[in-house]
Amino acid sequence: ICAGCKTPIGPGRFLSCMDSVWHPDCFRCDACDKPISDYEFSMHEDHPYHKNCYRELYHPKCDVCKDFIPTNNNGLIEYRAHPFWMQKYCPSHEDDETPRCCSCERLEPKDVKYITLDDGRKLCLECLNSAIMDNDECQPLYIDIQEFYEGLNMKVEQQIPLLLVERQALNEAMEGEKVGHHHLPETRGLCLSEEQIVRTILKRPVIGPGNTIIEMMTRPHRLVRRCEVTAILILFGLPRLLTGSILAHEMMHAWLRLKGFRALSPEVEEGICQVLAHMWLESEITSGSSATTITHTASTSASTSSSSVSSKKGPKSDFEKKLGEFCKNQIETDTSAAYGDGFRVGNKAVTKYGLRATLDHIKLTGSFPY
Repeated sequence: ICAGCKTPIGPGRFLSCMDSVWHPDCFRCDACDKPISDYEFSMHEDHPYHKNCYRELYHPKCDVCKDFIPTNNNGLIEYRAHPFWMQKYCPSHEDDETPRCCSCERLEPKDVKYITLDDGRKLCLECLNSAIMDNDECQPLYIDIQEFYEGLNMKVEQQIPLLLVERQALNEAMEGEKVGHHHLPETRGLCLSEEQIVRTILKRPVIGPGNTIIEMMTRPHRLVRRCEVTAILILFGLPRLLTGSILAHEMMHAWLRLKGFRALSPEVEEGICQVLAHMWLESEITSGSSATTITHTASTSASTSSSSVSSKKGPKSDFEKKLGEFCKNQIETDTSAAYGDGFRVGNKAVTKYGLRATLDHIKLTGSFPY
């Protein structure tokens, strides 16, 4: 009896496989429903497949090069995956200079062209949609952060200049600063206490040929010391939620200095600053609104590049919500002693005792309460 049509086999050709006999036309691929005439076929959950059909259905493809992920020397399928985004890719892309977004860390797929910032950083198009590119664009976000601190009864009384800067300007300012701890491999924000001259971004750059940033305009800004904090510097070109979390972190540095907190260990100071950044992200994700929505139209020529900025609050895109969760996850899973362990101890203290009691304890003892 044919295992396919359940009728007698009769005289003529037949196939014997899968512990059954079949009419040649009845032994069919479970994917394309065409007869399998090859000597070799694939199986999945007791169903036969053409080898090519099986590969299309079950062999993983690389999210970067879009090809099937090759097997290793042992014949096993080996791939890498981003721990948050779960972007699957061939192991070779870790060493072949495939661009990675400086914000969300995803690798550039072959059918997408990331934006190249003037300092060499790459920015994916989704992160570009809400990227903060100059001082004027950052001001509504700065006001949001100030209001967030006021809502915690932690108003920063002094008017602290906020400057959006390029990577080189940030690194130069960091070298001129005598105090502070810095998050390697790259610092993206800085709370300054020294008088310096810093080059800040004057006008939003445009997107030129090859999705490259051009016409970057900067100007020198002299910082004058009128209090314990002279300015807050933030790296330009990052999406709103990431920029905001960095700004919330640096604002906490400023608040601590202005409130006379003594020199704290890196674990305590960076830890409590990360707690505030995490709290701000949580409030933004929970609120479901975005204070600054920036849309871009990228073209291969500078003349057709355009952007528009709106200060109206509106619903976040699905990607922006996901990016907010990613930024939170980055804080929560940071492996460094100061930023990672410091955050986890500080967050535990704030959860147990509340923010105000935790800050009072830090000011009195220089450590987190346990």
